[in-house]
Amino acid sequence: MDNQRPNNFDRYERIAPFYDLLDLPFEYALYRRIRVMLFHDLSGCLLDAGVGTGRNIPFYPPGSHVVGIDFSPAMLARAKRKADRSTASIELRQMNIASPDFPDSTFDAAVASFLFCVLPDALQVPALRALGRVVKPGGVIRLLNYVRPRGVVRGVIAKLWQPCVARAFGASFDRQTEKAIPEASLLLLDSRYVVRDLIKLVVARVEK
Repeated sequence: MDNQRPNNFDRYERIAPFYDLLDLPFEYALYRRIRVMLFHDLSGCLLDAGVGTGRNIPFYPPGSHVVGIDFSPAMLARAKRKADRSTASIELRQMNIASPDFPDSTFDAAVASFLFCVLPDALQVPALRALGRVVKPGGVIRLLNYVRPRGVVRGVIAKLWQPCVARAFGASFDRQTEKAIPEASLLLLDSRYVVRDLIKLVVARVEK
């Protein structure tokens, strides 16, 4: 957690009680219909990296075992309330995404929703490498991520939003997550827009 603490730890501890409310318009207008893509055809032991308040929990595959990790105890406390209602077996743990405390090849697959647009640039490759270490060979890593829009109008809107999202969530539209995938020794399988030119689903495979 130490690498994230100066910017984001206190921020997320502070906003945890209000996070779901702040995010509510985006959750129902955009996110709920794309979260299902993270878990399509997945089963077994899964890692939800940056589980936050547990927004992905309703979409966990029934019968799977999902370990959700986050560096914020306050966010995890909110997630626990949702975990009790899931048909999946859920374990929630406080942990740094860049150095997860799991043996190699623990998980069949890993997902992260809007985590990598929050992680600082210096943590992009270490976090991806860490996911690659704990996912079994041949397993997939699926990411939902905000990106800088290509369109002129949405590009201007994103530029206006940037100070607000940086202040509230520590997020950026300019993280180079996709470019970091090969450097993290992962194979890029897919990268496509799932909400206009604003949100991408990125899929990588662990090659060992």
